[in-house]
Amino acid sequence: MTKRYDIMWFESIDSTNSEAKRRISDIDNLSVLSALSQSEGRGQKGNKWSSVPGENLTFSIVLKFGAEVMDKSLVSFQVAAKEQFVLTEITSLSVVEFLSRHGIKAQIKWPNDIYVADRKICGILIENSLRGEHISSSIIGIGLNVNQRNFDVNLPNPTSMALQTGLQEDIKECLEEFMDIFQKILFAALSSDHNLRESYLSHLWRRNIPAQYIDLSTQRIELSSQHIDLSAHPSPEGQHPGREFTGIIRNLSPIGHLQIEDTEKGELKEFAFKEISYIL
Repeated sequence: MTKRYDIMWFESIDSTNSEAKRRISDIDNLSVLSALSQSEGRGQKGNKWSSVPGENLTFSIVLKFGAEVMDKSLVSFQVAAKEQFVLTEITSLSVVEFLSRHGIKAQIKWPNDIYVADRKICGILIENSLRGEHISSSIIGIGLNVNQRNFDVNLPNPTSMALQTGLQEDIKECLEEFMDIFQKILFAALSSDHNLRESYLSHLWRRNIPAQYIDLSTQRIELSSQHIDLSAHPSPEGQHPGREFTGIIRNLSPIGHLQIEDTEKGELKEFAFKEISYIL
């Protein structure tokens, strides 16, 4: 496949997602912005993404949908807002395949954290802009731990490629390799009726395994305002704002919501983002 992406490298920047937003009118589709150092890297739920400068991959991919998209075969392609989970599937599976090529078996912690066993190796933050009922553009931010071996003690469960394989990688070569994979999966998904869901489910962390969760669906709590991740700080029953329960991840809804069997109530419950927290 012909290379269609361009990579811009920054020595230091506040956030590659923020820089992509500032430049989005002037840069091409499938532009990649990567930084050796971020001062304000962001993760899910308002958390800060921490990374040692120069040791890991922190980058953002810009996708533009509509009249001038990618090539003639996709000139009219659009992504409906209600189908935006396909972008999560494409990105998560790209990371899983990249790691697999380096001998690392990874899984997807719904919706889009990447785990090796019970340790987090990659985080993904996707920010979409809408035009009516469709996505006009998407900024896909990825933080992948590559060469870092020592982490902040406050991080609950980090790992890296180096810790998994014992090898030192060239991060610029890694990004080129990842983008080749991402481009392949993207075009396969958007140019045909290729179904990503089964592949995503086959790599879903904790699927069909009993585990502990916190149900936040009735409290409507915005974790981002608290700047904490309850899954990283489990508390005894009664000390957190939701109900702790034993559940088994079974499936996803058509729009990507997580379906968990509540073994205590004997029912299948569906959760949107921020309505469920994992207890590690």
